[in-house]
Amino acid sequence: MELADLLVPGAVFAGVKASSKKQLLSHLAAQASKLIGLDERRILEAILERERLGSTGLGGGVAIPHAKLPSLQSVVGLFMQLETPIDFDSLDGKPVDLIFLLLAPEDAGAEHLRALASVSRLFRDQAAVAKLRGSSTSDALYALLASHGQQKAA
Repeated sequence: MELADLLVPGAVFAGVKASSKKQLLSHLAAQASKLIGLDERRILEAILERERLGSTGLGGGVAIPHAKLPSLQSVVGLFMQLETPIDFDSLDGKPVDLIFLLLAPEDAGAEHLRALASVSRLFRDQAAVAKLRGSSTSDALYALLASHGQQKAA
């Protein structure tokens, strides 16, 4: 699964201000609600429920919060680059500044796992992560994200 399959230009945000994990997750839920048309509170509750199982902060300043929603039709993504890193209870204890939210239909087992794998590959690519951190506009971030898997396949 390509990142371009998960994102639309309006789902990528540069220079986002957040002072806490809870504020960031609320902001993600609000933006996701606008994008997919589902209730913001329901999205936030699903994200928080997953976070209670263990932080989705992977280390290295990146996080992949994710949740399943019963009324969603397909896997969708939303990306935020933070202006200032925040504590996210990450595995390595380091603050997070790159966040890729994944929302999937409740019955999207394999598709959800493929999406998580694609985002994980992105965040393991240190050159791509550096480019994401060095980008200052949502359009530049979207271009990097949308072309990431395609560059590797070419």
